[in-house]
Amino acid sequence: MDGVTRIFDLLQVARHLHPGGEPVLYGKKNGEVFAVDSHTYHRNSHILAHALLDSGIKKGDRVATIINNRPEWNYFDMAISLIGAVQVPVYPTVSEAHISLIFNDAAISGLIVNNTSVWEKTKHIASGIASLKLVISIDSTSGITGMADLILKYEQYYPEKEIQEIARNIQAKDLFSIIYTSGTTGRPKGVMLTHENLVSNFLAISEILKQQPAHRAVSVLPLCHIYERILNYTYQNCGTSIWYIDGFDKLREDLAEAKPEIFCAVPRIMEKLYDAILSKGRDLKGIKKLIFYKAIAIGQQFEPGRKFSPWYNLQLELAQKLVFKKWKDALGGNLVSIVSGGASLNPRISRTLWAAGFKIMEGYGLTETSPVVAVSNFLEGGVKIGTVGPVLPGVDIKFAEDGEILVRGPNVMSGYYNRPDRTAEVIDTEGWFHTGDIGHLVDNKFLQITDRKKEIFKTSGGKYIAPQVLENRFKESAFIDHILVIGENRKHPSAIIVPAFEYLKGWCRVKEIPYYSDDEIICHSRVISRIEEEIYEINQHFGHHEQIKKWEIISDKWTVESGELSPTLKLRRKHLTGKYARLIDEMYKNP
Repeated sequence: MDGVTRIFDLLQVARHLHPGGEPVLYGKKNGEVFAVDSHTYHRNSHILAHALLDSGIKKGDRVATIINNRPEWNYFDMAISLIGAVQVPVYPTVSEAHISLIFNDAAISGLIVNNTSVWEKTKHIASGIASLKLVISIDSTSGITGMADLILKYEQYYPEKEIQEIARNIQAKDLFSIIYTSGTTGRPKGVMLTHENLVSNFLAISEILKQQPAHRAVSVLPLCHIYERILNYTYQNCGTSIWYIDGFDKLREDLAEAKPEIFCAVPRIMEKLYDAILSKGRDLKGIKKLIFYKAIAIGQQFEPGRKFSPWYNLQLELAQKLVFKKWKDALGGNLVSIVSGGASLNPRISRTLWAAGFKIMEGYGLTETSPVVAVSNFLEGGVKIGTVGPVLPGVDIKFAEDGEILVRGPNVMSGYYNRPDRTAEVIDTEGWFHTGDIGHLVDNKFLQITDRKKEIFKTSGGKYIAPQVLENRFKESAFIDHILVIGENRKHPSAIIVPAFEYLKGWCRVKEIPYYSDDEIICHSRVISRIEEEIYEINQHFGHHEQIKKWEIISDKWTVESGELSPTLKLRRKHLTGKYARLIDEMYKNP
């Protein structure tokens, strides 16, 4: 078959790689697993493309989608692109104000919602959009057209020559999607991505996945985010079937059911999986507990590709047989690869999981770079823990004088929608995109990210502080779930700390400390002293001016829904510093 140049060419790839009706997509409906074969995928995408066209959606129109992870996401992703319209994916969890901004800025012509609850959240916003021509719900929703009804109505038009003719004239450089940034650093911006941007990226990633082929992948991160979306296309291009999971709540159980060879995650998910494993170890008794923690200690010495002594190899083999094999079995038994991106992964977790037999592939990118700039690979020497791997083939990088990473290549966005001024701020006249991230190459090969340029602050004493470096180091403590380092124009850094309450419960149980509530436990003298020990110990890894001098331990939950975290689970610093402004002022009142 011909090469892939547009996203919807993946429909033909699916038919080529799965000609015998094998499942390409898996989902769940009413708790029951269902599979979609390549013919159904192709057919439904084209039928829905005709339905959109017949409803007045044309090339260049923006169609917003608020859809959870499920096979139907792909039907509309392909249908929209087949007629040259532009998909505008929106997180189901964002605020109504955020949704309103996107709908109005993009002047949407169509809206696809997941179900009744999403429609109830958005219908009063949609009613005010003059350009809106069509609203569709995937699940049956009173008052609006259902996807199943459209498929029944338009199935007689499959295959449709008109759709084929429109698709034939769509070019690789045509606009494919506008993805609005999460707004962690200000007003969301619409990132314009072409077919070429995304195709160039997933074709390069496909060459890496082919080094460690996977029969089945699990998709758990939101598909409206570019990170999961590019993996979604990569899997399809490599013939890997995709099992969609809607949410992280039962991830371990879902992995056990799906039995994938690969899935991708952000560090927060990896941390929670790791903490869940550790919590099992805390409940063990006697010799079993000693063996468990010895295995952890052995794992934390692991380095991919390093030649170890026979004595270490023997200990590692025993740890794998007695402890680590149980981890693999608990996650379905087939899991080999975990892709981690979106933030820095704790090296302690990465080493232990590598030792347990999971290949952790860290990567780095931004929505504006479609997204992958660098990622580890499965070849010898393709991984170095603490870095995000080698630069992806076809992508160029260089470093500004201050260490900022600049990126150029076919993956770099065409610009911000309706914002040529902001585009000119980040893409210079030579085509280099200024990422805002600070980094350098390790061993002249592996990219290491050290901080976010805009988040580095200066104390009143003139000392520069990189908060992410501090936060990542402190989060290596099993006692700390979240930490916000502040101190801009103040005399020293301070921190707001949310303990890892699940771990704390286990620790209190072992220490025979009564645990009645989160609010009460953070006031317990032994708990305060234990967390202080962690802070004092970790502080020793930093220069005097970088050390946390004051801190407050709080029991608040930081979530996407309550606004403290972005949809990709990053800290929303502006929101947090505003929310805790009074607490921050109190920390700096007394000497």
